[in-house]
Amino acid sequence: MTVDHHNIFLIGPMGSGKTAVGRRLARDLGWPFVDSDAVIEERTGVDIAFIFEKEGEAGFRRREAEIVDELTQQSGIVLATGGGAILADNTRKRLAERGTVVYLAATIAQQLDRTGRGKERPLLNSGDRRQILTELFAVRDPLYREIANVCVETDNRTVASVAKEVRRSLERIIPDATTESGDE
Repeated sequence: MTVDHHNIFLIGPMGSGKTAVGRRLARDLGWPFVDSDAVIEERTGVDIAFIFEKEGEAGFRRREAEIVDELTQQSGIVLATGGGAILADNTRKRLAERGTVVYLAATIAQQLDRTGRGKERPLLNSGDRRQILTELFAVRDPLYREIANVCVETDNRTVASVAKEVRRSLERIIPDATTESGDE
């Protein structure tokens, strides 16, 4: 697997901590942080739930693929992607070719706990949340693992401890980019 030494891409299911860990990791490394969902919301002027409502998941995924393509062409960023970004073959290819991919893994129980705190999650609004997350995991986990250079479990851990483990794991891949400045 090709590793680009100039980008770190965080992938994983909703509730795995991609945004929080990404912000901390970027701060610790002194790199810019970008969240693909936040960029989509900023550019459209509406939230993700509204896009899902008006354009459906397919419409949102098209927008997401375009944004991820654009963002992955930058250099020296920490990027948090949406949980379903890896569904598109081209997006997986771009992530794998243009940066170091870190899979932040979380169990279904942890995802239920973390996504139940009031954040709008359009995919969880149409039925039993546990069943939906289980079905999403079955489809997505193999896709996350297919392109991940590093996998870090996030269950019952602080953002700081996960970011520190990511940095340590990346030391083997990007030795010059993992200067520790923000320990727990």
